[in-house]
Amino acid sequence: MGKEPRSIAGKAAAITGGARGIGAATAEALVREGTRVAIGDLDLERAEATAERLGGGTVALELDVTDRASFERFVDDAEAALGPLDVLVNNAGIMPIGRFTEEDDVTAERMVDINCHGVLYGMKIVVPRFEARGSGHLVNIASTAGKGGFPGGATYCGTKHFVVGVSEAVRAELRETEVEVSCVMPGVVNTELAHGLVEGRGVEKVEPEDVAAEIVSALKQPRFDVFVPRSIGPITKVLNVLPRAGREAVARFLKADQILLEADQGARRGYEQRAARSEPGLEAQDQPVKTGV
Repeated sequence: MGKEPRSIAGKAAAITGGARGIGAATAEALVREGTRVAIGDLDLERAEATAERLGGGTVALELDVTDRASFERFVDDAEAALGPLDVLVNNAGIMPIGRFTEEDDVTAERMVDINCHGVLYGMKIVVPRFEARGSGHLVNIASTAGKGGFPGGATYCGTKHFVVGVSEAVRAELRETEVEVSCVMPGVVNTELAHGLVEGRGVEKVEPEDVAAEIVSALKQPRFDVFVPRSIGPITKVLNVLPRAGREAVARFLKADQILLEADQGARRGYEQRAARSEPGLEAQDQPVKTGV
């Protein structure tokens, strides 16, 4: 028999990029479990609206994950409001897409800053606190793209490989402690980030609530690999034992090589603008701006 699920009622959790999408869905799922939640986001106005909607004493705080001082203030303020953190969900991330040779340096640097440094800062700030208290759970949101290379998203895939790798290494360093590490690897999630993506075969698109449910599950019964949907896990295991030619043939059959490369850029315009400029108010009706894709 497996271990009884842990209770997360009364625990304190902080979520980056919590104003919308997976972050907001995770906050909502945690509030339902009785967890006290702080959401951090560059878009403070939207974060405040999300926190008000969720209730349960949810706290909204401004956060720029690319600025370590901002991240430290976020954690300090979250702990001032909720008490010592038991959970950090490193969720903030962006996905501008397009052919690698057409990607400008500003877009690439912004992606690395948010997707890589934003995760590193959170880990470096909270892990020592978790170790000092003898407990804590770090949840890093990576992607199925962290397990493979998908045309049209080269830099994005690289950042998510980074998240998987650093999560694995830190988990190994913490093996003799009571600090848990989980790495969440969703497929295509029905959020703004996935607007305009081509459908693949064999793995269905999931909702933010599906990812949130798996995060809650991993907090209750800790595990490192958190695939969403879970069917991605066995597929990944099979692909790992195939030679490269076999893996690439399967990817083509599943149309995984088209999901990002053939995306509808018109449908993605608003998201791409906001991700590249980091201006939260930009939405789909705004005029296009060069983002390197």
